[in-house]
Amino acid sequence: MTSCGCGGNGKRCGGEKTPAALRQLRQDCGVFAGVRRPPSLKVPADYRVGTRNMPQVSTAASARPVAFLALCAAFFLSGFAALIDQIVWQRMLGLFAGSDAVTAALVVGAFLLGLGLGSLVAGLVTDRLGMRAALIGFVLCEIGIGVFALCSRVFLYDFVVQVIGPLVPSRWGIFAVCFAGVLIPTVLMGASLPLLTKAAINSLADAAPRIGWLYGLNTLGAGLGALLGGWWLIGTLGYEHSLQVAALFNLIAAGIGLVLWRRDAAPALQPAAADEKYAQPAGNFGFPTWAILVFVSGFAIVALEILWVRVAGVIAQYTAYSFATILGTFLLADGLGMVLGAVWLKRLKDTRAAFFAVQALATLYALASIWLVYALAGSDWWETLLATEVTRHYGLSLAAALLVTVLLVAPPSLLLGISFPLAQQAVQTDLSTIGWRVAAVQVANILGNAAGSLATGLVALHWLGTAGTLKLIALLAVALLLFWSLSAWRERLPSAAGMAGALAGVLAIVVIAFPGNAQFWARLHQAAEEHEILVAEDRSGLALFRLNEAGGASPFFIQGFTQSKWPFLIEHAFLGAVGPLLHDDPKDVLVIGSGSGGTPFGAGVNPATERVRVVELVGPVFDVLRKFAAREPDSAIAGILRDPRYEFVVGDGRRAIFAAARKYDVIQADAILPESSHSGLLYSQEFMQLVLAALDDDGIYVQWGPTARSVATFTAVFPHVAMLQPFPVLIGSRQPVQLDHARLAKVFGSPDTQTHFATAGIDTASASRLFQDAILRDPVSSGASVKGAGLINIDLFPRDEYYINNRLRAATVTPQGTGAKPGT
Repeated sequence: MTSCGCGGNGKRCGGEKTPAALRQLRQDCGVFAGVRRPPSLKVPADYRVGTRNMPQVSTAASARPVAFLALCAAFFLSGFAALIDQIVWQRMLGLFAGSDAVTAALVVGAFLLGLGLGSLVAGLVTDRLGMRAALIGFVLCEIGIGVFALCSRVFLYDFVVQVIGPLVPSRWGIFAVCFAGVLIPTVLMGASLPLLTKAAINSLADAAPRIGWLYGLNTLGAGLGALLGGWWLIGTLGYEHSLQVAALFNLIAAGIGLVLWRRDAAPALQPAAADEKYAQPAGNFGFPTWAILVFVSGFAIVALEILWVRVAGVIAQYTAYSFATILGTFLLADGLGMVLGAVWLKRLKDTRAAFFAVQALATLYALASIWLVYALAGSDWWETLLATEVTRHYGLSLAAALLVTVLLVAPPSLLLGISFPLAQQAVQTDLSTIGWRVAAVQVANILGNAAGSLATGLVALHWLGTAGTLKLIALLAVALLLFWSLSAWRERLPSAAGMAGALAGVLAIVVIAFPGNAQFWARLHQAAEEHEILVAEDRSGLALFRLNEAGGASPFFIQGFTQSKWPFLIEHAFLGAVGPLLHDDPKDVLVIGSGSGGTPFGAGVNPATERVRVVELVGPVFDVLRKFAAREPDSAIAGILRDPRYEFVVGDGRRAIFAAARKYDVIQADAILPESSHSGLLYSQEFMQLVLAALDDDGIYVQWGPTARSVATFTAVFPHVAMLQPFPVLIGSRQPVQLDHARLAKVFGSPDTQTHFATAGIDTASASRLFQDAILRDPVSSGASVKGAGLINIDLFPRDEYYINNRLRAATVTPQGTGAKPGT
C-alpha cells in the first residue's frame, strides 16, 4: 500500500491505495513524477511573476530538472551546429553572390528573414500544441536542418552556385536566390525556440528564467561553433565535411528530444493549467512597447557587431580567423549574458530599469573601449606588437590582435545579452500565449538585427564612417535613456529618472568628445604630425595613403594591411606588365585588384591594348587614388585615372568574370596574400577554371604564386604553364607559352616599355632580377612536380586561406619531364 502523493487533496483520494489504483489516481490528482498539482488552478489577480507564493504547474517533461537540463543540452548542440551551417552556407553563397559588402549584406538579410519567418510561423501554431507535440516539433526541426546540411553540397553549391549563379545578374535576384536557397533550414532554426519553450515551460514563474537559459545556452553553443568551426573544424575538414559534423550534432539534439518524448507518457495538462495568468506589475510597459525596445536592442547589438568587425578586422588585418574570433566572442558573451540575466531575474524588482541600464552601459563601454584603442595606438608598445607595415597573421602580433578583439567585443555583448531574459520576464504574463510571445519577441529582435545590419552596413558606414556610426549608435542609447527618464519621472521614481538622465549626459559628452573619422583612422595607422593622410571609408571597406614618409616610400593601406606603396613596388608593375607584353595582341585586359595602382599601371604598358578593366572589391581604394591624383596631377596614378582605356569598377572580381559573357586576351590578379580573408575565392581550382573559360583561345592568365599549393592548383587547371622566379609569377594559357630569357629581356627593354615605366620612376633594367629563372611546364605531356603542395585549393576547401590548419610553403618546382602531375 502506498499514497498517491497528493497529501489528501485529490478529488477522489482516500489515503492509502493499492499500486493498481495508484496510476489512475495520480492522473486524477494531477501528480506526475512526484510533483503535486491541484486539480483546479485558481490564481488571484495580484499574483506577481517571480513571487514565492506563485503557484507552480508542471509536467514530467518540463518539471524534472534532469529533463530540462537535457533539453538545454539539445539546444546547445543545436546552436553549435547552426553556426557551422550558417558560416559554411554563407561562404558557399558568397561564391555565387560575391563577397562585396552589398551582396554580403543581402545574404545575411536572407538568413535573418528566414529565421524571423520561422519564429513567426511557430508562434502562430505553438500555443495550439500540447507540450509533447511541441517537443516532437523541435525534433523534426533538428532532423530537417541536419538533412539539409547533408544535402548542401549538391543543392547550394552544385546547383545554386554552378547552375543558377551565372543566370542571375541583379542584386535583388541574388537576394531572392539566397533567400530561397536557405529558406527551409533557416525557417526550421527560427521555429526551434518557440517549440522548445512550449515543451519546456508550463509555469509562468519559470517562464523568463527558462527562456533565458534555453536561448542563452543555444547562443553559447553558437559561439563555440563559431570559434571551433572557424579555428579548427572548417580549416581541417573543409566545408562539406564540416556540414556533416554539424548534421551529426543536429541529429544528436533530435535524439535527445526523442528520448524525452518517448519516456514521458504523462498526458497533457488540463485547460485550467493553460489559463495561468498574472497581472502585469504596476507601471510596466505594454507588450507593443517591449517589442519596440527589443527591436531597438537587436538593432544596436548588430550595429555594434558590424563596427567591431570593421575596427577589430583592421587591427587583425582581416583573416578567416579574425572573423571567427569576433563572431565567436560576440555569441559566447551574448549567451553568457542571457544565462546571467536568467539568474539575476529573481533579484529584480523592476526589469525596466535594468533593461535600460544594460543598454546604456554596453554602449558606453563600446565607445570608451574603441576610444582607448585610439589612445593606445600611438604608443611604442602598440607599434611593437601591432606594427602597421607588417602582417599580423602570426605569433605575438596575432595574439595581441585577438586579445584586443576580445576586450572590445566581450563586455558589451555580455551586457546586451542580459536584456533578453529581462524582456521575456516583462512580457510573459499569460501561459496560454507563451509560444506566441516568445516568437514575437524573437521576431522583433531578428527584425532589429536585420535593420541594424542593413542600416549600419549599407547606409551609416557608407556616409558617416566608423566614428560617425558609433556616435549615431550612442545617440540612440541616449534617446532610450531619455525615454526611460521621462517615464520614471511620470511614475514618481525620481532616483531612476535621475540615474537615467545622468547616464544620458555622460554618453552625450563622450559622443561630442569622440574623434572624427579621418583622425581616428590616421592614428590607428600610426600617422605622425609630419604625415599627410588621404583616407576614405564606405560600406565596402577602408583605404588610407600615408604620405611624406622619411624613406620616400609611402604605404598604401587596404583594410589595415600595407597592400602596396608609392612609388609603385616594381613587383606589382612587373606582375601587371607580363601578360600584355607576352601576348601578341592584348586588346582587352582584366585586372582583379588595384592596390595603389601598380598592377593596373603595368597592365597598360602595351600600346596595342585598347581596354583595361580594373575590378576592386574595396571602393575607397579608387577614392583615395583620386585624392592622390588631385594632389599629384603629373603622377603615374593620375595618368591611369585620365587614360580613356581604363575602366574602374567596384565589385567582386570573381563575379565579374562568371556573370559577364565576355572574353579577354589577358586576365591578371593583383598580388593577394593567401592568409587574407576570402583569398580562397581567387586561389581555388574552380576560380581558375572560370578564368580559363573567360580567356580567348590564345589568352593569358597571370597570377602571383606565393605558395606551393597555389602553384599546384594553377598547374592542375591550365594546359600550358610557365613560372618565373625568384618572384613567383605564374603564366597560364591554352596554347604553349613562348617564353625565354631573351624574349623577356627584349619586351622589357623595348622603347615603349621603358617610356611607360619611366612615368612611374621605374627602371626596366631592375626588372631582370624578377625573371632570373623561367620554368616551362606542360602537364599534359610531361607534368612538373610541385614539392610540398599536398592537396590543392578548391572552393569547398580553401586550404591556404586557413593557413594555421594548413601550413604554407613556398613552391619548389621541378622542371618539365621530371615529375608527376599534382594531384587533387
